[in-house]
Amino acid sequence: MAILEKDTRRQFGDRGEGLAVALLERAGYEILERNVSCRYGEIDIIAVKDTVHCFVEVRSRATDVWGVPAESVIFAKQRKVVKASIWWLQRQRLLERVPVRFDVVSVVGRGPDARVEHLPGAFDAGF
Repeated sequence: MAILEKDTRRQFGDRGEGLAVALLERAGYEILERNVSCRYGEIDIIAVKDTVHCFVEVRSRATDVWGVPAESVIFAKQRKVVKASIWWLQRQRLLERVPVRFDVVSVVGRGPDARVEHLPGAFDAGF
């Protein structure tokens, strides 16, 4: 009998991000960067569509028995994404020069049966 290896948390998250990227690309988004880290936090995906720069948080869960993954993007995480996005925009000399939006992509399940949902404007910067 073969023993199936369970995904590590990072592998599971990477697969979810891959599904999110595929969904965004099919919807016409250009992926600029993935997994951008700085002292303020991490941005999973930076994408652009129609001049709007989207900072995307990806959340994956095996099931939605405890709620949809997007619900886990709490205020503290939102603030980290916003601060990291400001850092990135400043580095690119784009701060206050481009429209910005904060999205969440929710992934429930594994493999080809996973349910992937894009929530544009899931939260705002608060300013």
